[in-house]
This record gives sequence, structure tokens and C-alpha cells, in this order.
Amino acid sequence: MSSRYARYISGMTSHSYYGADTEAFLAADENAVLGLLAARHGFALEHEQKYAWQKQIRLLRRYLPRAMPGRLYFEFSIPRMGKRADVVFVAGGVIFVIEFKLGASRYDRHAIDQVHDYALDLKNFHHGSHHRPVVTILTATEVSAPAVISVDWTSDHVAEPICVSPADLSGAQEIAMSHHSGAAIDPVAWSRSGYQPTPTIVEAALALYRQHDVSEITRSEAGADNLSLTASRVEQIIEDAKSKGRKAICFITGVPGAGKTLAGLNIATSRAERHSDEHAVFLSGNGPLVDVLREALARDKSEREQIPRTKALREVSTFVQNIHHFRDEALDSDKPPVEKVVVFDEAQRAWNREMTSKFMQQKRGRPTFDMSEPAFLLSVMDRYPDWCVVICLVGGGQEINTGEAGLAEWLTVLRDRHPDWDLHVSSRLDDRDYIWDAKLAEDLSRNVTSSDTALHLGVSIRSFRAEAVSEFVGYLVSNEPEKARIVYDRVATKYPLFLTRDLEKARLWLRQKSRGSERYGLTASSGASRLRTDGVWVRAKVDAPLWFLNDRADVRSSYYLEETATEFDIQGLELDWTCVCWDADFRRDQRQWQCFSFRGTRWQHVNSADRQIFIKNAYRVRLTRARQGMAIYVPKGEISDPTRRPEVYDGIYEYLLSCGIPCG
Repeated sequence: MSSRYARYISGMTSHSYYGADTEAFLAADENAVLGLLAARHGFALEHEQKYAWQKQIRLLRRYLPRAMPGRLYFEFSIPRMGKRADVVFVAGGVIFVIEFKLGASRYDRHAIDQVHDYALDLKNFHHGSHHRPVVTILTATEVSAPAVISVDWTSDHVAEPICVSPADLSGAQEIAMSHHSGAAIDPVAWSRSGYQPTPTIVEAALALYRQHDVSEITRSEAGADNLSLTASRVEQIIEDAKSKGRKAICFITGVPGAGKTLAGLNIATSRAERHSDEHAVFLSGNGPLVDVLREALARDKSEREQIPRTKALREVSTFVQNIHHFRDEALDSDKPPVEKVVVFDEAQRAWNREMTSKFMQQKRGRPTFDMSEPAFLLSVMDRYPDWCVVICLVGGGQEINTGEAGLAEWLTVLRDRHPDWDLHVSSRLDDRDYIWDAKLAEDLSRNVTSSDTALHLGVSIRSFRAEAVSEFVGYLVSNEPEKARIVYDRVATKYPLFLTRDLEKARLWLRQKSRGSERYGLTASSGASRLRTDGVWVRAKVDAPLWFLNDRADVRSSYYLEETATEFDIQGLELDWTCVCWDADFRRDQRQWQCFSFRGTRWQHVNSADRQIFIKNAYRVRLTRARQGMAIYVPKGEISDPTRRPEVYDGIYEYLLSCGIPCG
């Protein structure tokens, strides 16, 4: 395992640029404090930053409550966000997050959300803050009017942001302190307590790309050391293939949200960093994921380096590549690609022979092409005379489209065309979630080089609130309501669900649940054609980078709850809160799930076993996209509309109730 990834797992040791007890800070020389801040800064100190610190020091020395002993931390790290809070003040039993807006005469929405995000991050991911009240204070230095100070607490004891002038800092803190009489916090022990964030895939990609920020992110609350074990095992496989001049393929499996993409990004970047001659690359056929990651990386790089976004986008394109572009380049040459270590994300979604051949013949003008995507990609890597390694990331129950070959195609190609390759697999690869063919599973057991538990990521880290969500969803879509209800009882207090027949109530629930910049959005299956009457129109494709990345002021963003993402838009990505809109394509009949497709003017029963699996997985994917909780909307139907019969939707609603989901 790379030292860089080891730091990712073990976490950080220093949280702030400067920390001191209140008494020591008030007695210290201003220049001495400023010097310590500058020394820890580590970058060229701009005049603007020096002025900001001077102003903050002077304001705190003037308005900090003298009678309130505590400890101050300047530039306190908020690792998951890659940012630092201006000041964190720990006094009595309360944690204060203080953000200054120098020269500002009003409190804008972005600033309020930012300080709220800091508090929520501490509450959710910093061990010392889990069970303590957190108060956020935003002070605009040019506001002079006295504030009417009130402290509004939520159920998790994170106060709504308090906006005050510098002169009201003391009063705000004293009022907040009066509301809580809990045991005093040991500030030093608090600052050293573990910080274990669960980054989104976008946040993780940004940290990996920046490199220096990776050391500030630790493993997830739910994930134990699964990711580190997997990374270490893959390193061994690569080094073994390299030293012996062998070709090897490695299959990593994982439950939804277990961090497969994160593991793949780390493998590619860590090998590229330490072994530049290998040209390791991360490839994905998931177009929206590639587009969102590239756009996020480009925006971040453009802002940090003050370069045009178009230039930044060109530079980050080698970090994440589209698998189809890799394939097309290999068609124009019979030489090996420059990459010797290749990570294929969502390998189960690679195209089968029929789909690939049809595409290549019609779209690429290759009338003789007659191979599946796995067969062609492995033949390309097999051009190397010595060694290479292919890492396939495989999700169970994730095939969602016609023409996706599944894992069986990869294994069949290896068995029939590349029997000399070393085959390293997850110990769970023979589960029915991954291989449906019993004979193929038997062949696999005879041909593997190694089978390893370290190559299975078994704990979902998408939802930091409840790791059993994917298990609950698995039972729900597999028609096991009793088991689903038992699992939901374990997650209900941490991961709220809300079942409703009113879409406006669902929208309101999302807006009320979201705090700070927590992202929410509407989702529906690509087959949900009759939700159009509710204003949920799945035929209008979202622009994924705008939907996932733009702020709440943009009508194209997920925040507006107008544009709807389908399973194709959202697979591999996540939101904090989602509304899953349920249509009659996946319905109940005689206590079983039935699959339908809307054609012309009516619903038609889907008889194809493969297509039934795709529809079931479309719902599985969307039900596992929310990190913090979700609303589920089931229409009431319309008696006069034969395509929206009330009894169809009633059956779905009653089944979801039987799984333990509370209604509203």
C-alpha cells in the first residue's frame, strides 16, 4: 500500500494553525500569534491573508468573553471539504465555529451555508463533536446594528447559524452557553479525537488529484479498514506480475456504495505517482460519472491555479478517461497501449458481443468487428509481450441496460481466449449477485490463481449514517418484506425514510431535511413514463455536471427539484437526500414484483428475464444513492386513466409500508 494511501486511512495529526487557551491568547503578542499562523500556513503569505488574520485577532481580543474560559483554534481543518474554518472556540460544554466576513455589510446565502457545513461536518465526522452541541456564528465586520440574538437548535444539537456583528460575538456565545449545562469539554483531548469522514466520490477524486490533501482524510465511520486491505492486496498482485513478467487480471467486488470507484481511483493515481513508466489509468464507461468528475476537477484546478477552465479540463482528462475512447484508440493501432495498469470501473456493464458489434459496425464503420467489449479490451492488453495488470471493479445487481454483458462475459473470455493469464478474484465472486451461471461458477473455482476476502468491499460507505441501507434495499427489491423490516428497524433512527403519495410533501421534506449545502434531488427510473402527469419527465435528459455540481440558484441543478435523474445519470454518484419517484414499471401482483414497459399508449408486461433484472436493478440503484436519507413518492393514480390505475400504485405503497417505511 502506498504511503499516500496509508495516510488516507490513518488520518491527520494536526488540526489547526494555532491553538491556545483563552487567557494565553489574550495575553500573547499579536505579532507572535501572526508569526505562528504564517509558519503553519506553508504557502506564500499574501497580504490579504495577513490582513485577515490581523483583523480576526484584534476582533477576538476585543470581543471574546473574558469570563468564559476555553480554547481557541485558528484555521481549524475541515478535511472532507478541503477547507479550514476561521476559528473554532471550545468553551464549557459547547463547540463554537466562528467565520468572519471581512468588509461585508450583509450575510449572503453562500456564507451562511459554508459555516453551517463546517458545523455539520464536525458533528458527523469528528468523534469529539458527535455528542456535543455545535454553534455556528457568522460575523460580517461592517454590520453595526445590534442583533436580536436567538439560538435555534435542531434534534442533533447543531444550532442554526447565528449572524451577528463583531460587537455581539460575546452575547451570542453567552446565550448559547446558557442553553447547555453539560459536562465541560477537555479542549486538547477534543482536538486530538479522531476525524473519520465519508467523502463523496467527487470529494475523494478532488483529494486524490490534489495529493497533498489526501493526508487529511481518513477512513469512513462505517468502513473499518476494508479499503486499505484491498489497496494492499492489489499492490501485491501488480508487483508479483511485474517481477515475474506475467499478465494478470483482478476482480474486486463490493456492495453498492462500498467504495469500489474510490479504490480504483486510488490504485490508478498511486501507481501513476510512484511508477510513472506504467502510465496507470482509470477507465469508466459511465458517461455521467466521467463528465461530473472531470468538470469538478477542472473547476477546482481552475480556481486554485487561476487558469482558464478549458485548459484545466484538458489537463485533468488523463486522470479519468472514458473506456470507449480507450477502445477507439486501440482500433487504430495494433501496438500495446501506453498503460500497463488499467482499472475498469463497473466492469459488469461492459457490452456483450451483439451490442459491441452492432455499435462498431453502425457507428465506427467496422463491418467485420465481432467481439464483446471484454474480449476486445483484453486482446488489446494481451499485446504486451511481458506483463500487464487489469483491475475490474464489479458491483452486484448493477446491470441496468440491454447489452450489458455482466461478469460472466469477462470470465468466459478469460477461459476460452486467455487461459495463461493469472486470475485473482474476490472470495465473493461466485455469489449469485455476480455470477448467475452455475457451470461458470464451477469453472471459476478450478481456474483461479487466488481467491481473497481482501478483494471484496463488504460495507457501504456511501451512507455514513447507516451501513445496512444496501442490505435493506436488497431485501426490499427481492420481495422479502419481513427481512427488510427487521433491517430497517436497525437503521431508522440514523437514516430517515419518508413514504408519501404527495410529491409536494416529498419536495418539502427534502428542503427541510437539507442543511447548509447538502444536496438533494429527484430521481425516477428511465421507464417511469407515466410520472409525466406529475411533472416528472424522464425523457428529458439532465446535464449531469450541472445537475450534480451547480448551486441552488441554478434552475438546472438538482436543488430546484425540477429536472429528474434516472439510473443512468446517477449510478456511481450520490446525493445527501433523494426523492425516489415510483412508477408502475416495477409493481406488485399476487405478492410478487412484476416488470412492465410503457409502449405507445399502454403498459406491456416484460417477459425477458434479462430486462426484468435491468428494471429491478434500476430501482436498486436509485434506492442506494442517498447518503443521509430519502423520500419515496408513490402516486395515487387516476381512476379515469387506464395507464395510472389506483390499485396498481396502492399495491406498491402497501408493500413499502410492510417493509417498515413510515408514511407521511
